[in-house]
Amino acid sequence: MINIAVIGAAGRMGRRIIANAVESGNFAVTGAVEWDGCPLLGQDAGTVAGVQALGVNICASLEEVFASAKVDAVIDFATSGAVECARVAVANNAAFVCGVTAMSNEERAELKELGKSGRLVVSGNMSVGVNLLFKLVKEAALVLGENFDVEIVEMHHNQKIDAPSGTAVRLGEVICEAKDWDYDEVVRNGRAGKVGKRTKHEIGMHALRGGDVVGDHTVIFAAGGERVELTHKASSRDTFAKGALRAAEFLQGAANGLYDMQDVLNLK
Repeated sequence: MINIAVIGAAGRMGRRIIANAVESGNFAVTGAVEWDGCPLLGQDAGTVAGVQALGVNICASLEEVFASAKVDAVIDFATSGAVECARVAVANNAAFVCGVTAMSNEERAELKELGKSGRLVVSGNMSVGVNLLFKLVKEAALVLGENFDVEIVEMHHNQKIDAPSGTAVRLGEVICEAKDWDYDEVVRNGRAGKVGKRTKHEIGMHALRGGDVVGDHTVIFAAGGERVELTHKASSRDTFAKGALRAAEFLQGAANGLYDMQDVLNLK
């Protein structure tokens, strides 16, 4: 049994992580954290998640959780504070799983540094299917070569605060790594006005927002006379929750280091 604490426990993802953890029978939820001022502070995390009461109240401090409960892994899908939570987890010898998408280069560098003394999985998308998509897109970019133009289209619900999505950015990075391109130089975030003819050394990036779409991503490779499209559609947040729990399991036997879902799924 793996004891987990969930950051953002009252959010949409936090609730699904707790529900899936309870359903699996392999995890015990021993901590639940929300932002200071959340109206659900003090309520039972299981009840909030729509499952049975767990006897674990939502609190405003990860330190408070460690002071009162055993935690093997911390899972964080909150919108901010990932580095601070990672520091607390590592200091308490707990694994840290982070599914936050909007993260700065400085934050990523700090998490990499924490990997020297702790066990972390950081991924903008915890879905097993999306991580397979990363591998397929890399292979397509290598095989199809320069004759195929590349465009990325993503769509998410109307409450998503960042664009393009972290997954779309990672897809662009994967393509750039395969082609030895510089992401910041070749990515075109939308197009407007007289931008001129499309060059062979650019990736179009397009973000759509509307309704309750959980997450759709399509990479288009287009050449004269043919087109290859690789698409992943997420219809439930459970796919991300299950991936995060799988990452927590992976870290229980892992050496110190900063990992991603490609490591978890042995796709490298």
